Amino acid sequence: MAVPQFARVPVWAIAGAAMTVLLAFAGRYGYHGDELYFLAAGRHLDWGYADQPPLLPLLARAMDTLFPGSVVGLRLPAVLLTGLGIVVAGLTARELGGGPRAQAMAAGAYACSPFLLAGAGHILATHMVDVFLWTVVVWLLVRWVRLRDDRLLLAAGVVTAIDLQVKFLIPVFWLAVAASVLLVGPRALLRRPMLWIGAAVAVAVSVPTLMWQARHGWPQVEMNRIVADEVSYAGGRLTFLPMALEQAGIGVGAVLVVLGTWWLLRDPELRAYRFLGSTVLIVTAVFWLTEGRPYYVGGLFALCFAVAATRLDRMFTHLRPVQWKPVVAVAYAVSAAVAISWLPVEPISAYAGEPYSPMNMELEEFGWPQVADDVAGAYHSLPPDTRATTAIVTETYWQAAALEHFRPDLPRPYSGSRGFHYFGRPPESASATLFVGSDRERLSRYFGELRLLHRIDNGRAVNNGNQDEPIWLAGERTASWERLWPEFRHMTFTW
Repeated sequence: MAVPQFARVPVWAIAGAAMTVLLAFAGRYGYHGDELYFLAAGRHLDWGYADQPPLLPLLARAMDTLFPGSVVGLRLPAVLLTGLGIVVAGLTARELGGGPRAQAMAAGAYACSPFLLAGAGHILATHMVDVFLWTVVVWLLVRWVRLRDDRLLLAAGVVTAIDLQVKFLIPVFWLAVAASVLLVGPRALLRRPMLWIGAAVAVAVSVPTLMWQARHGWPQVEMNRIVADEVSYAGGRLTFLPMALEQAGIGVGAVLVVLGTWWLLRDPELRAYRFLGSTVLIVTAVFWLTEGRPYYVGGLFALCFAVAATRLDRMFTHLRPVQWKPVVAVAYAVSAAVAISWLPVEPISAYAGEPYSPMNMELEEFGWPQVADDVAGAYHSLPPDTRATTAIVTETYWQAAALEHFRPDLPRPYSGSRGFHYFGRPPESASATLFVGSDRERLSRYFGELRLLHRIDNGRAVNNGNQDEPIWLAGERTASWERLWPEFRHMTFTW
């Protein structure tokens, strides 16, 4: 039987195509608010932050140094890691015995996942690095099962150490692995010295950021509660699984995740890997119970894709190409179209006049220069003697980061929001405050006089999070900044 054309698509070509698509849309709108925050955090380098470990700010600073002011340059790591993740998905299929066709199917599923392509590959974000590193750790474990080369366990520990500088999620994976191994084997895994040496490396590397968290009262724990509140807006536990499957991919990804998990748990030929099937269930259950974000399980997608692709490939060998090839081609085409639709395909004008929704996160890549310019206009409208003693404070950390990035000519901005709260408080010498966001009733508790100077307008009638936000001139404070600043601290996105 002739080998169908689909089998001849190399994994590197799929990765290259996905990276080309990501590059085409990388500069479509502009910086995302989180990216501006990472740039700001990179200018305030520390061993830790309220909402994350230190690697992303360091990476953002490095990319902005290499490509100053370039949105596309900042996002190159996201593009590269997405391409590498596609390759690792193919390698995982190969470790499981999959041939070129199975490898292409697994890699294609990764490239057609809305979350793995658009969610993780479009912007510089913690989940972008986290999901790739999970994918690598899983591949190393799969390879260890086949080769029993303990150096792979040490490598998995080193990758885990790196991931702990991005997010604190991967310990859930390792605890699930330990529980699964005790339940279904191979228990010899837990007796391998290299595994524990790798674990020691991961713990040692994490000590500085853990000490930072301890010194500041463990704000990351509070952040976990904030995430649960944010997830509840989208349905919480009720929608967790449907959203996770949607992010895996409509048409291909969701089907392969379900099939891959089932075969890991039930296929006698995959008995050696059964602990990974249990791991998928345990990790999913933990994040479901704790109301984590659905994409927290995204680091396990490639494993499920690879398992399902390998088993389906074997089934296809008993069928004529005409019996399966059209169905597979249509499924992947639909999945690719859905994944690409998650990118900023539409012109920004298409959103004009639509009601504001926090679910339209792509709109938070638009309008930041206008925010900075409107604040600068309000500041420069003040008399010179007032400007000289006016501090700038914002409601959200995104706003403060935008001011730092786009208007460095203004006085340094401050915010009590999330990580920005720890970057410092306004000077006591400031007798007036230009406050961006919030409402009169809330601010009146801290300032004796308030005057509305301006409202932010992006000039395109697009209702994102900043449109129509007020800019206040606040007069005399009710107390010193030293006393008030703790009250301005908030971990929710709005104060």
